[in-house]
Amino acid sequence: MPKRFVVAASEFTDLPRFPAGFELAEALTAAARHLHGTESPDSTMSTAVELAVRLLPGAEHAGILEFERGSRLRTLAWTDEVVRFAADPRHGGPRAPHPDWDNLWTTPVVRIADSEADGGGNALAGLGLRSALSLRLRADRRRLTVLTAYARGPRVFDEDATRIGRLFTAHVSLALDSATVREQLTEAMRTRDLIGQATGILMERLDIDAAGAFESLVKASQRENVKLRDLARRIVDANTGAGGRGVGER
Repeated sequence: MPKRFVVAASEFTDLPRFPAGFELAEALTAAARHLHGTESPDSTMSTAVELAVRLLPGAEHAGILEFERGSRLRTLAWTDEVVRFAADPRHGGPRAPHPDWDNLWTTPVVRIADSEADGGGNALAGLGLRSALSLRLRADRRRLTVLTAYARGPRVFDEDATRIGRLFTAHVSLALDSATVREQLTEAMRTRDLIGQATGILMERLDIDAAGAFESLVKASQRENVKLRDLARRIVDANTGAGGRGVGER
């Protein structure tokens, strides 16, 4: 199950409910500050769905879903359990929360006026969610990430809501990209430090220079079919008494 970061509604008291006009520009600026203040892609997405309910006119629930071609949807962030049920196959959800969702591969917005118009034969109608506004966040050849706002009444999301939604998701996409880069850089730094520690341990243990120690680490990684980072962690843990077998030990 994806980890969800809960954001208290009180954190968004600087944002007006369903802003318009000049107030909208101020609200989007405040929303951007909240989004760029998050620490990881997960917390960015969880903040985004909470903000969506506050900013998009008529929105009562929101979620971010990811779809990979050939597989089912995955719910990455949600405001409540209703949103999770809308797409989670473990709860009877389909491959998409509504029939037009697949259009988001080629268009940035899909708007559902009334999910009961087809006789209620989809997950949204079954959950009492009659309106939906889906906005594409990311898309490549195999993966699609979408923010969707939901409402219980029909024909809730009009052109104004769509315009605000597109402006808002532009900020979300930028913040999500920034958070992803920060996370990758942080992980790269941690990996570098870990490999450096493991190399130092091997230098001392095997009485070899740094190049030889690193080569030994790489060969062991290939031989055991283990990522270099994971093997380095095993060596460092073993050296600090956490157990495990180091490179060069039998």
